[in-house]
Amino acid sequence: MKKVLFVATVVKTHIMEFHIPYLKMFKEMGWETAVAARNDYENPADCVIPYCDTYYDIPFERNPLKSGNLKAYKELKKVIDDGGYDIIHCHTPVGAMLTRLAAKQARKSGTKVFYTAHGFHFYKGAPAINWLLYYPVEKWLSRYTDVLITINKEDYERAKTFKAGKVCYVPGVGIDLKKFNVGYVDKEQKRKEIGVTADDFVLLSVGELIPRKNHEVVIRSMAVLKQNRKLDHIEYVLCGRGAYEADLKKLAGKLNVADHIQFLGYRNDISEICNCADLFVFMSHQEGLPVALMEAMACGLPIVCSNIRGNTDLIEDGVTGLISNNTPEELAESINAMRNDNALRDRLACAALQKIKQFDLSSVEDEMVKIYGGRVSNLVLQGRL
Repeated sequence: MKKVLFVATVVKTHIMEFHIPYLKMFKEMGWETAVAARNDYENPADCVIPYCDTYYDIPFERNPLKSGNLKAYKELKKVIDDGGYDIIHCHTPVGAMLTRLAAKQARKSGTKVFYTAHGFHFYKGAPAINWLLYYPVEKWLSRYTDVLITINKEDYERAKTFKAGKVCYVPGVGIDLKKFNVGYVDKEQKRKEIGVTADDFVLLSVGELIPRKNHEVVIRSMAVLKQNRKLDHIEYVLCGRGAYEADLKKLAGKLNVADHIQFLGYRNDISEICNCADLFVFMSHQEGLPVALMEAMACGLPIVCSNIRGNTDLIEDGVTGLISNNTPEELAESINAMRNDNALRDRLACAALQKIKQFDLSSVEDEMVKIYGGRVSNLVLQGRL
């Protein structure tokens, strides 16, 4: 029986979010599947991975300089050396770094190592420290990579200069567009549940509450709107959790806009919340190809986003959304423009809905089958999927 191993730093916020369709694909083709990642559930017993035959709880640290990664490397190397895997597909910077080091011997025995870069930490405009730390490491490790997969055009062009056996571009991990056709949503009831009213103009952001996601600029833009007497009946709904939550709440209080912000924490009903919001605001400093933005597009929400790699693979300014500089003043202008122009919102949302079709999960799965090649492709052609 053929065997595949998926590796990422964490289970809940990576494996479960992005890779279940691919575990399912391999299982339905008759492969034995395994996952190696840290159990990041609050209750460890909640860690149940669908379509996974064997799970290895590897104590990865997100910070590549943490000494705990030495233990993670040793445990992962044993898993790989003993596993006899035909394919290892690794993700996330630390998980992928340790996997490619641990799999050097396995590659000599025929194991193929695939690495999906979900957004290099070095990019146009990135801090110099990112280039000094991550660029040389990724370039060096590429020689231990049979296939390097990128999910945005900037990363693809840069990866082509590396030493990987093959470099490919795919449009993200794919999103299941059918999932966002949720049918009838009682908009008024849903709004009441999340703390807003039928008359409010609802801004929505989805993402971890960390500095990189830059929810701060949205809160500051609301202060600008308030100063200009344009904040009445505007509510900001924020879905996500993270270490920056207390800081964001403190900032909202300091700027006297806390009564216009709903912190909802981690949610399992994002598509329903999207369907009762008016505008999706995504001002992140850094992304690979943002799934949250793709999901909002799939729900037919108009978009305002920052001018960064990944966002610009999805949004064309004035065509499929509005791109704003990361200043409170310009973002406030964009929000106000969207609020006051129903026709603009409808036009941009319709164009975005058409654009996102090329990122559908079925299309991306087809691309991944071609990239995996060999035995995988043969089984698909024989109708095993």
